[in-house]
Amino acid sequence: MRVIITGTTGMIGKAVLIECLADPTVSRVLVVNRRPLGEDHPKLTEILHQDFTDFGDVHQAFLAFRPDACFHCMGVSSVGMTEADFSRLTFDVTKNLADHVYGANPRSVFTYVSGAGTDESERGSVMWARVKGKTENYVLDKGFRDAYAFRIGVVVPVKGVKSATAWYNALYVVARPFYGLLTRLDSIVTSAQVGQAMVRVVHHPTEPKRLTNADIKRLVTGR
Repeated sequence: MRVIITGTTGMIGKAVLIECLADPTVSRVLVVNRRPLGEDHPKLTEILHQDFTDFGDVHQAFLAFRPDACFHCMGVSSVGMTEADFSRLTFDVTKNLADHVYGANPRSVFTYVSGAGTDESERGSVMWARVKGKTENYVLDKGFRDAYAFRIGVVVPVKGVKSATAWYNALYVVARPFYGLLTRLDSIVTSAQVGQAMVRVVHHPTEPKRLTNADIKRLVTGR
């Protein structure tokens, strides 16, 4: 299986990359980043790309790679943003990526990292939830062989994964003694479980297509 991953310099993307490199069913991984990942692996190829609203410059690389799946893990916070700016960096980026992946292989599986509380009606009062809902709807309706929105909530980082946000890391340090208890809750997943679930849905299509933390944990643990 050949996989494209975005956002591998962030916590979720890094976690997904770790699981893909470790999984024997994944033969090649193509990551698209703005800055170098600084990692070397026989499966791994990296493309540095600056304008994530336009993937035209890397379309030929996508065609040559012919992905079986794309795990779109990059995202931005809506704090301090207008709806227009947040939509450009969320919906426009995802739409452009999905269009180019679809053009490279319409039989691929596309997974979008969304968020808990996303509003698929696109009519709610919360700006970020509307924009993410619009983004989910575009991906799910695009026509891929299969597509998913991972509505991730609380994630416990494992296997050396860290958040790109400093105060998140400080909070994780404080919470570390309670990881064992936290990860027993259906509403909380580990970063490894997110990556493992993404690989799993490519091989084993599932319902629903909008997956909560509880759904992600069920896919990985079987309960």
